[in-house]
Amino acid sequence: MFQTTRRRLAIWYAAVTAVLLLLFATGVYLYVRSTLIERVDDTLNHVVEVVERSLVIESNTTEKKFRINLEASFRDNADTVDDDRIDLEWFSPNGELLWSTFSEPLNIPIHANRTGETVRIEKKTDTNTPNIILLRQITERVEIGRQVIGYLRVSHPWFEVTKPSRQLILDLSLGTSFMVICVAAIGWFLSGLAMEPVRESYQSLKQFTSDASHELRSPIAMIQTNVQVALADPELELGTHQQQLKVIERLTKRLGHLVDDLLFLARQDSGIVQPRFATCPLDALLMEVVEEQQLVAQEKNIELSLDLKTEIGGSGMGKKYLEEAEEDFFSLLGDWDQLARLFTNLIGNALQYTPTKGTVNIELQRIFRRGSFPQLQVKIIDTGIGIPEDALPHLFDRFYRVDPARSRGTVTGSGLGLAIAAAIAQNHDGSIRIDSIINQGTTITVTLPQQRLETFNS
Repeated sequence: MFQTTRRRLAIWYAAVTAVLLLLFATGVYLYVRSTLIERVDDTLNHVVEVVERSLVIESNTTEKKFRINLEASFRDNADTVDDDRIDLEWFSPNGELLWSTFSEPLNIPIHANRTGETVRIEKKTDTNTPNIILLRQITERVEIGRQVIGYLRVSHPWFEVTKPSRQLILDLSLGTSFMVICVAAIGWFLSGLAMEPVRESYQSLKQFTSDASHELRSPIAMIQTNVQVALADPELELGTHQQQLKVIERLTKRLGHLVDDLLFLARQDSGIVQPRFATCPLDALLMEVVEEQQLVAQEKNIELSLDLKTEIGGSGMGKKYLEEAEEDFFSLLGDWDQLARLFTNLIGNALQYTPTKGTVNIELQRIFRRGSFPQLQVKIIDTGIGIPEDALPHLFDRFYRVDPARSRGTVTGSGLGLAIAAAIAQNHDGSIRIDSIINQGTTITVTLPQQRLETFNS
C-alpha cells in the first residue's frame, strides 16, 4: 500500500513537472522561431530598400514613361550564388521574368507582399526524385507616380529558420527529458521521506490492533465460558437473572466474533499469517458450508440450494482442460479455512437479508477466458431486500454499514465481513463483484483462478 502511494506521488511529481516544462519549452520554441522569422523578414526588407535605391531608371520624355536599365542596375550581381545568399528577381509590369540570380526560373506567380511568405518548390533531379526547396520571399511593387515599372522579389533560404529550430527542438527535448527524470527520482526520494512517519504510525496502529485483539480473546472466552456454565447448572436457581445471562452470552459471542475479525485483518495487513495453500475441491467446500447454513435457512423458511454446473462457461480451450483433468474440475490451490470463511460470510449475509419464503441459490461453474487460465466462478443469488446503488462502492470498506433501517432491525454484524471476504479473495488472486437491485435481490460473483493449481501440479 505504501509503495503504491509512494509510486503515485512520484508519478504525479514527474507528470506535473513534465507538463510545466513542456509548456515552457513550447513557449521558448515559438518565441525563438518567431524571432528568427522576423530577422529574416527584416533582412529581406532591408535588401529591398537597398536595391530600390540602386535602380537606374530611364525616362522617355516623349511618351512620359519610365523603364529600368537592367544592366546598369544589376551589373554587380553574380550569375551563381551560394545556397545561403539572398536571391533577386526582377519582373516586368506584366509579370514577365526579366532578370534573376536563380539558375532556373521558379515558376511562382508574383503578388506584392511586404510581410513575407514561405513558398515550397519542388525540383526534379537527374534521378527523377523531387528535391524540396523552401524559400522565404518578399515581393515589392516598384512605382513612379502611378506608373508600375516592375516587381522586385527577394528570396532567402528557409533553412536559416528550420535548421536552428530543429536544433532547438532537440536541445529542449533532451533537457526536458533529463529534468523529468531528475524530478521523478527526487519525487521518489521525497515521497519516501514523507511516507515514513505515516508508515510508522500505521505499523504502530496495526500492532496495537493485533495486540489488543489477542489480549481481549482470553477474558471474553472466560466470560462466555462462565455464563454457559451458569446457564447449564441445573442446581442453580437463576430466576429473573436467567434472561440477563442469556443476553450477556449473546453479546459476548458477538464481541468474540468482532475480536476474531479484527485479529484476522490485523494479521492480514502485517503479513504475520500467510495462507496455507493446498489442493482444495471448491465443490466439496461449498457443500460443507451450505450444509452448515441449512439450519439458519430452515429457521427463516428460506430455500437454500447449491447448483454445480459441469458445462464449460466462457470461451477458449475448455474442452482440452476438461479432458485432461476431470477429477480436478472444481479444484484450485487455496487455503480451505480461509475459503470456508469467505463463503460462510457471503452466504450468511444473503440469508440474513433475505425475507421469509425467499430463496438463496449458489452456483458453481468453471469458466474460460480466451488467452488465460481457467477460473472458478461462484454466484450467490438471493431474493433479498437489495442494496442501494450509492452504497455498492463502499461495501468492502472496513466498518462500513448500510443504513440499518434496510435490515428491519436484524443487523448484528460489525461491518467487517465483506472486508474479510475481499482480503481472502485477494490472497487467492481472485475478485468479488456485487450487483443488486432494491427489493429484488443481490448477486455476489466470486471469481477464483485455477492458475495456481496448474502451476502447483506442474
